[in-house]
Amino acid sequence: MSRDLPFSRVLVANRGEIAVRICRSLKDMGIVPVAVHSAVDSGAVHVLAADEAVHLGGEGSESYLDPARIVRAAQQSRCEAVHPGYGFLSEDPALPSALEAAGLVFIGPTAAAMEALGSKSRAKEVALAVNVPVVPGFDSDKGDDKLLQDEARKIGYPLLIKAVRGGGGKGMRTVERDEDFEEALTACRREAKSAFGSGNVLLEQCIRPARHIEIQVMGDSKGRVVALNERECSIQRRHQKIIEEAPSPAVNEVLRQRMMEAAVRLAEGAAYQNAGTVEFLLDSEGSFYFLEMNTRLQVEHPVTEMTTGLDLVRLQVLLAGGASIEDVMGDYDLSPRGHSIEVRVYAEDPTNGFLPAAGVLSRVIEPEGPGVRVDSGVRSGSSVTVHFDPMLAKIIVHGADRDSALSRMRRSLSESAYLGVPTNLDFLDRVLASQEFRNGALRTDLVERNPSLGQDPGGLVPDAAYVGAALFQMLGARDARRDGTPEAPEDPWVTLGAMRLWRGV
Repeated sequence: MSRDLPFSRVLVANRGEIAVRICRSLKDMGIVPVAVHSAVDSGAVHVLAADEAVHLGGEGSESYLDPARIVRAAQQSRCEAVHPGYGFLSEDPALPSALEAAGLVFIGPTAAAMEALGSKSRAKEVALAVNVPVVPGFDSDKGDDKLLQDEARKIGYPLLIKAVRGGGGKGMRTVERDEDFEEALTACRREAKSAFGSGNVLLEQCIRPARHIEIQVMGDSKGRVVALNERECSIQRRHQKIIEEAPSPAVNEVLRQRMMEAAVRLAEGAAYQNAGTVEFLLDSEGSFYFLEMNTRLQVEHPVTEMTTGLDLVRLQVLLAGGASIEDVMGDYDLSPRGHSIEVRVYAEDPTNGFLPAAGVLSRVIEPEGPGVRVDSGVRSGSSVTVHFDPMLAKIIVHGADRDSALSRMRRSLSESAYLGVPTNLDFLDRVLASQEFRNGALRTDLVERNPSLGQDPGGLVPDAAYVGAALFQMLGARDARRDGTPEAPEDPWVTLGAMRLWRGV
């Protein structure tokens, strides 16, 4: 191992595009990345991106959710540290605790910090203690449904029911009327229990209109925390982010400094180490309120990388190895550089309620060119299964300003194809083309207020589709003739009869 590297081998305890992205940074640093996989992932792209791979056992997601399997895989592959990515065990204190007991390093926060901030109710206590404003609500859930409904009436509708643990839009319901509360609470508890192992929930006032702004922070083991600017994450569907950008069109330098200072106070109040994200709601009057802290690397971290020039995975690895913020950043200028936009490409059908899709990707075409980055977990021939989240890839662009970044993203979407399953590519383009998005007038309910964005406008069939259909018919007829079946009447070489290339005059 080089003197400058804290580890020689790192286990990547995840799959898909984030595992591929982590492997790339590790290789750039000269560190050997080791992948893990379930039975259905044995030939997945993230396995091929690593130098070595360990089969965890099991068929699907349960393989990635067992801390003991991760510890055994790290020991078996002689890794000194484990990077959890996001999702799965990334916010479960059981993993860093198990790794520490085995003498291994967790590339992330301590179990204690995760416990303090991973629970939304406890995180609010930390926020209030360091004078960070929180969304009004009620967070003393003791499993008493009647008490919660009584408190909901005091808060007033509309309100949010949210799982105390976890994130990603799971275990969350908006309730507009008192008569809908009981059904929403039952559904929220059930989803939270399934996703995070706890059915405890809290209540929050629903602030409308609002933007979702988050601050990226990094902390070291010496108690120093630095904020790396903001990200705009207001474009959501069912509380799940789908388009993110940096910097936010609504945040000026004064507001940016105020929000970053609040995020740093919160992280320092919990002795936070490594990468984390502090999430806020920003109302139309310019006031912001703490929502929660994600104690991991975020899906949308690339827009921060594109506008700061930093590799956040590299910083995570160095900080986990004991480096200080001064060691890894010095007096680095964090002023935003240009503008970046990210979209999440999902295997789902927007015209059918965004139903997740499964199947084989017969052809994958992803955009290229200056200012374009694709973090992808698939390739042509990859299987999209029901075992995992349907996100296929993230397309990230960078431009000199927001308008140029937006044009570059729309061009990139037009050059993308994931054939074999329905995707949300057209839906994403419709959102980007909407007047509200172009004007930067973003709100967390933009998609819900514009249901037509999820519908196929129809009426315009590209010429390429007609050409493709004709070729399909012709090739099908050719193959039929090879099988000895009668010639298809649609074959133009049959219907037009004989022809001559030259007719004398």
